[in-house]
Amino acid sequence: MNITVTISRFNPDTDEEPRMESWTVEMEEGARVLHVLDKIHTLDPTLAYRSSCHAGQCGSCAVRVNGEPALACTKEASDGMVIEPLNLPVIKDLMVDLVPGINAIPRFHSSECGTLPTLEDVSKIKPLRDCIECLSCVSVCPAMRVTDFLGPTSMRSQMRIALDPREPGNRIREAITQGLFTCTSCNRCWRVCPKNIETPGKAIEKLREIANREGLTLPRHQEVAELVRTTGRSVESGKHTFLDLVDEVIEPYGEVKREVGFFCGCMFNARLPERAMDMLEVMRHAGIRVIIPKTQVCCGSPLIRTGQTSFIDELKDKNIRAFQERGITTVMTMCAGCGATLKNDYDTPFEVKDVSEILSETGLPPLTKVPITATYHDPCHLKNGQQITREPREILVTAVDKFVEMPAYCCGSGGGVRSGMPDEAAALGELRRAEINKTGADVVVTICPFCEYHIQEHSDRPVKNLMTVLVEALGKKPTEL
Repeated sequence: MNITVTISRFNPDTDEEPRMESWTVEMEEGARVLHVLDKIHTLDPTLAYRSSCHAGQCGSCAVRVNGEPALACTKEASDGMVIEPLNLPVIKDLMVDLVPGINAIPRFHSSECGTLPTLEDVSKIKPLRDCIECLSCVSVCPAMRVTDFLGPTSMRSQMRIALDPREPGNRIREAITQGLFTCTSCNRCWRVCPKNIETPGKAIEKLREIANREGLTLPRHQEVAELVRTTGRSVESGKHTFLDLVDEVIEPYGEVKREVGFFCGCMFNARLPERAMDMLEVMRHAGIRVIIPKTQVCCGSPLIRTGQTSFIDELKDKNIRAFQERGITTVMTMCAGCGATLKNDYDTPFEVKDVSEILSETGLPPLTKVPITATYHDPCHLKNGQQITREPREILVTAVDKFVEMPAYCCGSGGGVRSGMPDEAAALGELRRAEINKTGADVVVTICPFCEYHIQEHSDRPVKNLMTVLVEALGKKPTEL
């Protein structure tokens, strides 16, 4: 079969900027990206790229394929694909400088320690030792764009070393100086890792737990944990709370097509209850009965992300019982962070789905398109934490006159960064402002309440929740409290 491919060409010694070059080559079915590059190299020996093991074990051939990092030797080639270097300093064409990043990865301190890892130690270390140092994670890390954060590969290494009894020293203070608390928990590193290493959850959050045990948690994060411990919520309540405003069961206007339980989360309950009220209006028109247990509490995400897990099991137990005791089999979330936490950090006896999944499966009520041009911001905990990107876009396209795509970047509000590292959060917010401005959109639409809050502080355009846009498309006025 013939495959047409576009490749970035750039020599920093002679070129002012990269140029895109197209090739059409004949390949066998199932060819990998590296096979295509090898074929093109026979026609143009000046094309620079790396390859070594051809088996996904050395990491040297990592590139971006259609914007996403991948190993060229394992990624299947497709017609029309665009191949670019990782977002790292380019040596030439697809070859990037890996040396600084690899040299920065922490290594063991020399020791005469004779203690060998136990089987339990090995089982904990194993998920972290598969790194092939391709630096795909480093190339996409938002914190590294605006801080001196050493990066996800280094944090993975620090945790791997911390778990090994052969390491003589305590590495946690070193990890903190290397930027442990600058990670936004966006999980982008996990999703692009060719070895599927869950660096935020298995390394960074665990290092933060060690820091917490040693009294090194950031003061602002400690305040949030104390608020959860004393009130069951991670944010202080405003004038109205959602749980106080609504009945426990909200019936649809017509036929009941489906029943879900609603986990409202702290932000929608205390700071943005009107957004949750908008969601209820949409559900009623869509024929969905919503049950809202009043005994639910904070999901614990702010505590897990910041390593403060001493009473997290109590929160999990309260939330599971709140829904299980009411016979609820599907729990719907509207906050991306809550959804990712319930799906990834809980062991629930019920199914957890985002509101966009529920509406996509059940069907939207009749809508009239709102006369605006809208762009969509992917919440990290939705895109990376739950791998949901299609449903919100399809819903938004149905509800507005024009939709304009925007690159998915972290806004800077997650992982405790907005509260604990405000300068970093602001810097990432400004990068988000620049991308929003490029779209020319009238409105920025998202789902996550933290993203909505943070982006609004760094945008000249209004930021709306997807449910609010749907209320407008129903011909209704958004809720005002």
